[in-house]
Amino acid sequence: MKQTVLKYGIYGLITGFIIFTLHLILGIDNLDYSTNEILGYVSIFLSLSFIFFGIKHYRDKINNGVISLGKAIIIGLFISLLVGLGIAIADFVYTKFIDPAFFDKFKKSLIEQGRENEIIEMTSATAAIFMLVLVTVIGFIISLISALILQRKK
Repeated sequence: MKQTVLKYGIYGLITGFIIFTLHLILGIDNLDYSTNEILGYVSIFLSLSFIFFGIKHYRDKINNGVISLGKAIIIGLFISLLVGLGIAIADFVYTKFIDPAFFDKFKKSLIEQGRENEIIEMTSATAAIFMLVLVTVIGFIISLISALILQRKK
């Protein structure tokens, strides 16, 4: 199980880091924040797709075509933690070093849109933790769905 989690988790971590960083660097000044938010979720879901493939690999190649619901959820959850770590690191590096004024620009954008009530004080660290938790929660849901689809008993 450990090898499968590491293999597919690292694939997801690298994919999440690269896609999330690219969309932040290439799109932040050219696209509005709503579009960037959608692209962020797309990068999260693409990275978390490795959960399904990791569970399937474990079931078919390691465990002789059998996997329980619980084992599949655990594998998926560990993969999602690694994916979340990749995206959290990308978010932290971007907001701390590449665009330290990101949160100020985002607040200004919300004020211009009349959405002052949505402003939350964030730092690079709190944003990274938020992304880790968000990706892990979404990953749990994907793990549950994947586990229900892929589970096979003897």
